[in-house]
Amino acid sequence: MTEPAYVAVDWGTSSFRLWLVDRAGQVLAERRSGEGMLAAARTGFPAVLQAHLAAVEAPAHLPVLVCGMAGAKTGWVEAGYVDTPAKLSAVLKQAVRVPAEARDIRILPGIAQRDAKAPDVMRGEETQLLGALGLDAAGEALVCMPGTHSKWVRVKDGTVERFSTFMTGELFSAVSRETILSLAVAGADDAEDIASFKAAVKAAFDAPAFAANLLFSARSRQLLFGGTPAAARETLSGTLIGVELAAGLSGTVPQAGVQLIAAGRLAVLYRLAFEALSVTAKPVDADEAVRRGLSMAAAAIWTK
Repeated sequence: MTEPAYVAVDWGTSSFRLWLVDRAGQVLAERRSGEGMLAAARTGFPAVLQAHLAAVEAPAHLPVLVCGMAGAKTGWVEAGYVDTPAKLSAVLKQAVRVPAEARDIRILPGIAQRDAKAPDVMRGEETQLLGALGLDAAGEALVCMPGTHSKWVRVKDGTVERFSTFMTGELFSAVSRETILSLAVAGADDAEDIASFKAAVKAAFDAPAFAANLLFSARSRQLLFGGTPAAARETLSGTLIGVELAAGLSGTVPQAGVQLIAAGRLAVLYRLAFEALSVTAKPVDADEAVRRGLSMAAAAIWTK
């Protein structure tokens, strides 16, 4: 039977994912829950982790490597940041050990952009970048990482040069639930309206300054010309994503296109958005990227 070598944990704001991994990087067991940083801060980070370690029968000596919000100032132990321009290899070297724990538990730092005109931070995404691009990837890469807070990252020869965060997912949630546009999307089913979504992406990309007007059109078009709640929802989503892409693609795009690190419905939506703009997007599964990144970090930290 394959012996486990370490435990990898992606500890987000609202989600918890744990993998029991062998030396070859194969997953032996997996746990997922909603016990992210916000919940764990109330329950206790050690208690949450121990419950999941017990569930996968992780031996007491097995080390644990964590990325994400557990290393935030409001998390378990602050892991700090590596400043841009940040070599991905530097992230591995600055992992912080959790004190007063018998088990060797380490938390990877995030990356900070200490630019007064464009301050920004990331936690967890640096590990996905590591897994998707590797430590010494040659050349330039433009990476799009969709989410509640989407990240656009420019990487050159294994170094994160600049990045930007867009509150696209959070804005969609707020606009669709807390504004008059909630009336337009009320009762929307799971049916997709790809045509409405792509049209909204293109319109917002071409005229991002009109974003607020384009959002309202989801309501006015429905009132004047009809249309389903699903079409209105796709219009809201497409408009917000289109505005994000207008900024993300405003600089030089590498010949290879954009690396799209995403999973689930977001992967589908952003692939369609890039397709609407005739931009090449190379998909990378977000779960696989974070697991690979944690595996690379674990090998660097514990392999002698």
